[in-house]
Amino acid sequence: MPPRAAQFGSAKVRPSARLHRNCLRIRLLSCAPTLPPVPLHSLTATPDAALLGLWRLTEPADELLTRLPGEYAAWLPAGRDPERPRQWLAGRALAHELLRELTDAPTLVRTDAGTGQPLVAGLPGAGISLSHSGEWVAALLTPQGRVGIDVEQVRPKARQLATKFLSEAERLDAGPDETKHSLYWSAKETLYKLHSRRRLLFKEHIQLEPFALQAQGTLTGHLLPPHEAPSQHLLRYERLANDCVLTWCVAL
Repeated sequence: MPPRAAQFGSAKVRPSARLHRNCLRIRLLSCAPTLPPVPLHSLTATPDAALLGLWRLTEPADELLTRLPGEYAAWLPAGRDPERPRQWLAGRALAHELLRELTDAPTLVRTDAGTGQPLVAGLPGAGISLSHSGEWVAALLTPQGRVGIDVEQVRPKARQLATKFLSEAERLDAGPDETKHSLYWSAKETLYKLHSRRRLLFKEHIQLEPFALQAQGTLTGHLLPPHEAPSQHLLRYERLANDCVLTWCVAL
């Protein structure tokens, strides 16, 4: 976990994000080759022959470093947010936990430069998707095909931004329900990741049919990318603890 800001009178001094990132790289390079398992919340085989992993993250970044191969040292993301490396490491650690269930071959989770989505180097044809929000980390892996997954905290922001990402019919179906607005947002994120190409507009190119909100269930979504054939997809969703929602989709 990034160091807390030091308190000096009424001023707060936050350690440099660059210095913190360099420290993480040094620790990762020096970690032992034996990789301990992730303390999973759940590991589930989905009806679509994929593996779904959930993890309630409490570990600091220092501990996450011991769960990954040393190659990840050079790939830690830059940025001003000191939490970003911890979240990034958690997603990759969970991905490797799922990969151990699938293969003994050496694999690494890289980032596709064209789409910004994760991919599995060393496992051709495999599909992987990662997400994190609040204390939850989620990963979805299939040996063949495309996948998308998203976890979101239920917040008023989704309802406040509804006109920007929901069609009129979707807004009517969501009504005043903040959970349903967050679920709509999560489902559209999932389909965006599944499509794995940029320039999709949530409001125009990703649409969902009305649904009755339950503890868990399914959604029907439509991808309407410009200059491509439309496609229909079955998404699954679940309401998690601490006001979070999870959606995922597999396209074989």
